Amino acid sequence: MSYMSRMALDVDLELDTTTKTENGDHDKFAHYVDKDDATASMVQGTPIIALCGKIWVPTRAPDSFPVCPTCKEIYDALFKS
Repeated sequence: MSYMSRMALDVDLELDTTTKTENGDHDKFAHYVDKDDATASMVQGTPIIALCGKIWVPTRAPDSFPVCPTCKEIYDALFKS
């Protein structure tokens, strides 16, 4: 057994959960779109429009990105219970 595997680490982590949006940041978020339209866009390679107004052809799984704060704000305003 190595020395590192027997050593206990006591680490405090502080996560920064603030979101800043600047030019080009829309590429770093998962956006709200109609699921059927997103699927068709991925298959056909046609552009799609998100709630925030971003126009793009989706090529990556959105699960690995944080939700676009603008899309979330619009969605929450539209579908508030």
